[in-house]
Formats: sequence, structure tokens, C-alpha cells
Amino acid sequence: MKIQWSLIAGLLFALITAVFAVINVDPVRVNFMFSEVDIPLILLIVGCTLIGGIIVGSYGIFRQYKLQKEIKLLTAQLTHIQNETGYTPPSPEEIQTGGKEKNEGELPT
Repeated sequence: MKIQWSLIAGLLFALITAVFAVINVDPVRVNFMFSEVDIPLILLIVGCTLIGGIIVGSYGIFRQYKLQKEIKLLTAQLTHIQNETGYTPPSPEEIQTGGKEKNEGELPT
């Protein structure tokens, strides 16, 4: 559900940016420190939005890569510890029953 809300928010932001950019079509002077250029404001707005999206996307990819690397490291550590100690995780049935076996003939105390 979180992904759907993120998609809706992204589309809404894109729509607002597009409307804002279309309203502002006047040429503006941009100083690049070594030269000045007159470009339409719509191109400046769309360009800055794209650069911001690329920066945010790059950060997300970097963070995902870092988390996957940490998961691999922790999985390797867990496997090593399980091999050294002989520990086996409980089965899903044991987790549901709380580790207690229910006997039909036994009365609760």
C-alpha cells in the first residue's frame, strides 16, 4: 500500500510541476559562472526537477546496495554461528504453539 501512495504522490508532484512549468514560459538569464545564457523558464524548471530526481534516485540505489550488502554479511554470520553451535531454528509449527506440545489426554494445571 505504501508503494501505491508513493506513486500517487509522485504523479501529483509531476502534474503540479508540469502545470507550474507551462505557466512560466518567459526567457530568463542563467549565469553558469563562465557564461550567461537566456533559456525559457520551463526548461529550467523541468531540468532542475530531473536533476533532483536523478540525485534522489541515485541515493536510493546506493542505500539499497548498502542494505543488500549488510544482509549478505549478516546471513553469512548467522550461518557460521549456526554451524559452530549446531543450532537449528524452530519450525513454524513450533512457533505457533509456543514450543509446547499439546497432549489430548493431559489436563491443564
